[in-house]
Order: sequence, then C-alpha cells, then structure tokens
Amino acid sequence: MSWKDEYKSKLCSMQEAVSHIKSGDRVVVTHACGEPSALLDAMVENAERYENVEIVHMVAMGGAGYCRPEMEKHFRHNSLFLGGSTRKAIEEGRGDFTPVFFSEVPDLLRTTLHPNVALMHLSPPDAHGFCSYGISVDYTKPAADVADIRIAQINKNMPRTMGDSFIHVSRLDHIVEHDTPLIELQPPQISEVERAIGKNCASLVRDGDTLQLGIGAIPDAVLLSLKDKRDLGIHSEMISDGVLELVEAGIITNKRKSVNAGKSVVTFLMGTRRLYDYVHDNPAVQMMPVDYVNNPAVIAQNDNLVSINSCVQVDLFGQVVSECVGLRQISGVGGQVDFVRGANMSKNGRTIMAMPSTAQGGKVSKIVTLIDTGASVTTSRYDVNYVVTEHGVAQLKYRTLRERARALIGIAHPDFRPSLIEEFEKRFKSKF
Repeated sequence: MSWKDEYKSKLCSMQEAVSHIKSGDRVVVTHACGEPSALLDAMVENAERYENVEIVHMVAMGGAGYCRPEMEKHFRHNSLFLGGSTRKAIEEGRGDFTPVFFSEVPDLLRTTLHPNVALMHLSPPDAHGFCSYGISVDYTKPAADVADIRIAQINKNMPRTMGDSFIHVSRLDHIVEHDTPLIELQPPQISEVERAIGKNCASLVRDGDTLQLGIGAIPDAVLLSLKDKRDLGIHSEMISDGVLELVEAGIITNKRKSVNAGKSVVTFLMGTRRLYDYVHDNPAVQMMPVDYVNNPAVIAQNDNLVSINSCVQVDLFGQVVSECVGLRQISGVGGQVDFVRGANMSKNGRTIMAMPSTAQGGKVSKIVTLIDTGASVTTSRYDVNYVVTEHGVAQLKYRTLRERARALIGIAHPDFRPSLIEEFEKRFKSKF
C-alpha cells in the first residue's frame, strides 16, 4: 500500500478520532502555540464519554476547556508548566503540577508518564509521506514515539520545519484534516523599564555570541538593543518574532557558532504568522526535540553561550525564584536551569537573570532580604552569574555573600535600598 492510500485509510471525522480516547487514558498534548485546539475542543464536547482522563502538557495557549470545574470527573490536568488557562485548576485541587526540567520531559514520558494517546498537530505530508511537527517538536515528538495511539490534526497552516521534525504517515493511527489558523502570540508592548533592562543585558553580549532567550517584553527589549552586534547565533528552547528583525539585518547569522554553525537551533516557537512563514521550509532553522536542545551537555558545546531568563524574586544571597509567588505555583522551571547550567559550562558562557526592580506598580521590591515563605528556589545561588534590573548589572559569580548582597542592593529600586541596607548591616555586622 502506498503512503497516500494509507493516509486515506486513516482519515476520519473529529468525533471518530476522539472516540479512541478511553476512560483512564493518559493523553499527552502538543505544546504551546502548536496545540491541536480542534481535537481538544472535540474531546471536551464528548466529555460524558470519559472518566478520569489525564491530560498532560506544558504551556496551554488555548482555552483548556478540560480544566473547567464541571469537567472534574471527566478530566484531570497534570501540568508540567502552568499557564493562564490552567493555573486555577491546580490552585483549586482539580489538577496537579509535576516539577520537571524541560530537558527531562521526554524521559518522564518514556519512563513514568507513559502516553496512551498523543494528540498531535502536524503539517500535511510531503512527497515522501512525512509530516512535520512544525512549531512544537520539544516533547511532542518523543511523546509520539512512545504513545500507544497517535491522533493527528493535519493542518495546511502548520509550517514544515526542518531538523528532527518529522513523522511518517505510516506511524499515525487516526488522521483528521482540519485547517484552522495556528495560535499566535502577538509581540508585547515594551515599557521604558524593560528597554533599560534590555540595554543593560545587551552590554553583556559580545560579537559572535550564541543566545538563549525566553519569551516576553524583556527578551524582545534585549533584541532591540543588539543592533550594533555582529554574527550572533541562536541556540534556544524557543524564539518569537523579536529575532526576525536581527535576522533580516544580518546580525543573527549563526556563522560563529561552534556547534550547528549556520543554523538557529530551537525546540518550539511562539509568535505570529510572520514567524511561522519564516520557518516554513527554512533550512537555516533546525527544530529539534527538547532533550537535545535543552541538554546542558549539548548547550555547553556552544562557546560563548549567553543565557537570558526572567525571574520573580532574588534574595540577598542570590537565590532566584522564577516559578511561584509564595506557595502559589504560577508557571514552572521550563528550560531556565537547563540553560543556566549549560551556559555555565560553556567556554566564555554567561548567564543573566533579568527582571524589573519592583512589582505591583512599584509597591514591592523584587530584590528581597528573604524569599517569600513557601516559595521554591528555581536557580540556586551557586548557579547564578549576573542579575540585571533597569538600575544596572550585578555580577554574583565567585563573590562572597557580602559582596553579592552589596551588588544586588546597588541595582535595587532606590525606594527600597534603605531597608535592604539596614538588613545588610544587621546580617553582615558591617557598614554598607
């Protein structure tokens, strides 16, 4: 049987596809903007068919209808990284959070959370019968590799990305053709504070460096401040639209990368249609599974790797909180620690934690004497290198506790420096 005949034999309706999910199954869902929203909506519409179906994924960018209170007996979400549509379910005890490094999610799925069903969102097959995972390869490809049943939404709007990003039609069990626009993440508005943070971060970037960037206003502000650099590279768990201007200006070339020269290496994408069109059939962008991209040993092979991440709090010892506010879990570790450790092992590598100096409209300092009660340390004081706010750069690596505290107070908001200095003098028995 040709792959085209096999494809036709597996075509079915949305309703038939989700009928193959059974009560008690564990369903792993394609990540972030790549999520198969139509399949998820059909599953939720048929909720009465199911009891205790476990839904496993990282960031949800859609409505996450399975997390609604009335769905409690039908679905239970096991989150590996909380988002806006899933946070309440975990807070109210209708879902769970599993702490795990992004790089280890494929191993988690292979050894502990075996997927009964993988819900996938793929490009149409090419001339050889291979579909692309498109904008979300990350843990999606490893999940499909081990799942009992593979249900795919085939969407002509999903770009065909290069790299280790393909699955053959013969490995799919049920196929639904449904062309809907992909979820898009619009570029953020960048404030003056974020512009200042971006400029301070950019002061630590040199020509020829390879960058890992997170998502949001601060990474985009960093990119805006890199227009005087040359031959930058990308090895990052994700990129968004912010990189495109630097690519078009010839600033991101990947020429000087020590691994995968000439290629931007990424595991998932979150952006607008402009980004998705850019990566379509583009051999300059290599989409790879997360246990490659985020593996600290692979990251470390890139000389001059600069990792830039955001955080919630930093205490005077340099402990970084990035995923919770007190006992309230708001996100997850993602790839922050993967890249911090990889960058620290990279020749001439640098790690940067970037954040505004205050929160809640200036009422709360993000540089604190003690982290909030119940909060979890995401990145240890032994791993932190630079901390950046709009007020400057604090280098912590290889510094004493007293030197660290002094440097951090120097980049805190001026309104909070007196109380921090008071604690400094009490704690270290010396004048600031």
